Amino acid sequence: MYIGLIVLILLCYFLYKGYQNTHSFVLNEIKVETDSETSKNTSLNILHISDMHIENISVTPERLIESIDSKRIDLIALTGDFLDRKRSIPKLIPYLKVLRKLQPVYGAYAVFGNHDYILNRKSFARLKKVLNEHGFKTLQNENKQIQVQGKCVNIIGIDNFSTNHSDLLKAFDGVEEGSNLVLTHDPNVVLKMNEYHFDYLLSGHFHGGQIHWPKPYHLRKMGKLVKMNMVKGLHLLNGRPFYISEGLGQTGVNIRVGSRPEVTIHHLPVK
Repeated sequence: MYIGLIVLILLCYFLYKGYQNTHSFVLNEIKVETDSETSKNTSLNILHISDMHIENISVTPERLIESIDSKRIDLIALTGDFLDRKRSIPKLIPYLKVLRKLQPVYGAYAVFGNHDYILNRKSFARLKKVLNEHGFKTLQNENKQIQVQGKCVNIIGIDNFSTNHSDLLKAFDGVEEGSNLVLTHDPNVVLKMNEYHFDYLLSGHFHGGQIHWPKPYHLRKMGKLVKMNMVKGLHLLNGRPFYISEGLGQTGVNIRVGSRPEVTIHHLPVK
């Protein structure tokens, strides 16, 4: 009886602390290193947010903007998994509104994740429309060029890999000479990109394990990168850097252990 009570108390404490952790988000700044002398004086400050999961998000729009409104933001990148229920779409709008107040010089962009594709076709179209109406250009195997102090930056949006929506050939079609910034949800796509050049890639998908204790064994079914111990943070593959965000929201149960909700600002040199 006493053992059962102790186990119950420990479980309740575990759940309580796990829920508290979902409110304790961090803002990380990442300086991307480069060997190019020509890029040292030109850089992009990119705000990256992934895996908002509006159904299970503990960070309010007000707290989100408070942490970043003093930062200079040149570009905003949202890398998918906004929601998976039609009724959640209105709850996304306040977040989009506060982010647009940052007035990114070179615009705001979004790609979709596996949870977004749970929506039926009509609801997915509504989600896409809401993003575009609030100033977030959606990229589904598309690219767009911007000029940063006279230098070309290709923003390449690769659609979600794990749901077989990605098309690398289409995504890179028409890419011009310059710096290639890739936005995608599932980072496993980097393993298929040997013939496709990128200077930096932003992604999410793994939530940093979400429950990363003692190890995120439950992620093993989510692709080869997990087996390579690449589930969060900055990594190099064949000399090319990519970043896996821990995400802002949660999926399944609204708790985190060994991980924190994350917002990142990336200082990316432009060549």
